[in-house]
Amino acid sequence: MAAKHPARTFRIAVIPGDGVGREVTAAGRAVLDALAGASGGAFAFDWTEFGWGCDYYLRTGRMMDPGGLEALKDFDAIYFGAVGWPSVPDHVSLWGLRLNICQNFDQWANVRPVRFHPGVVSPLRKADEATLDWVVVRENSEGEYVGAGGRNLSGRGPGSEVAVQTALFTERGCERIMRFAFDLARTRPHKKVSSVTKSNAQQFGMVLWDEAFARVAADYPDVESESVLVDAMAARFVLRPEDLSVVVASNLHADILSDLGSALAGSLGVAASANLNPGRGFPSMFEPVHGSAPDIAGRGVANPVGAIGSAALMLDHLGLPAPARQVRAAIDATTARGLLTPDLGGTATTDQVVAAVTAALPS
Repeated sequence: MAAKHPARTFRIAVIPGDGVGREVTAAGRAVLDALAGASGGAFAFDWTEFGWGCDYYLRTGRMMDPGGLEALKDFDAIYFGAVGWPSVPDHVSLWGLRLNICQNFDQWANVRPVRFHPGVVSPLRKADEATLDWVVVRENSEGEYVGAGGRNLSGRGPGSEVAVQTALFTERGCERIMRFAFDLARTRPHKKVSSVTKSNAQQFGMVLWDEAFARVAADYPDVESESVLVDAMAARFVLRPEDLSVVVASNLHADILSDLGSALAGSLGVAASANLNPGRGFPSMFEPVHGSAPDIAGRGVANPVGAIGSAALMLDHLGLPAPARQVRAAIDATTARGLLTPDLGGTATTDQVVAAVTAALPS
């Protein structure tokens, strides 16, 4: 009998990047291939790997190929590992690869769930007695990371240089990320959106943000809404996280707060994220939140949970919600067994976690 062809083969571009990025993308691929193999031919993945990153930069002077965006644009999704290495300045590596893709593919919605896994001890005492589950929605195309500004006056001598970094907020940019957050809140048990601001001190961009939020909230009377100063929200993450459902914030604020949330969940190693182009004019990109971790790269102890969780977000985006739930359940079954990597206080290797997650998938 001829082999059965999958009903749908998804073309995925893989950019392992630097350090542990290579290890965790391999882990995620192994889990997804096992899932596809058990799907009865319902779906499969066609992976194409691109070797861009800091090693590529040291050889060529570029973080990615000049035709890289053209090469990526027709894939169904991008699976990204990590970027950064001590031999390349961080602003060069980030802007040359990850932000280059996010900006040019208009991946304006960055979604970062904060998930507390069974068997993982959180530094947050409330995690022992309450069910905590919220999502940080990050404006991913403008704000503080738009890249506007410059450095001048260095010619006047030491100590004279001036740097200007300008944040850019547009009504369109604010409104679209806020509507995305409200639409997401409508799908959750606790229908609430918390907007993060700093308009008491930043009287232009953040006031525009607040005004946009008030307009958008009026269109969603079925969703509870609130506006909270960023410093108060940082305290809320620790003191009253049970009040949170969807938190929408600017590029910088959400970047910081989502890392705080992941630390409260146990480690940045468990944090997943999606860089979405909701209109699907370009592929979206899925990546763990953690960095390239040069200190543990190559030792086989990197936590693959964030990368595997990012693969689950990719499944959701590809229209495979049931397989996505199966991956999340397999992660939880693995952590519940106490099979944890060193960042979570365990002794498991990357390969041991991958094998356990794979074994926990439906056969």
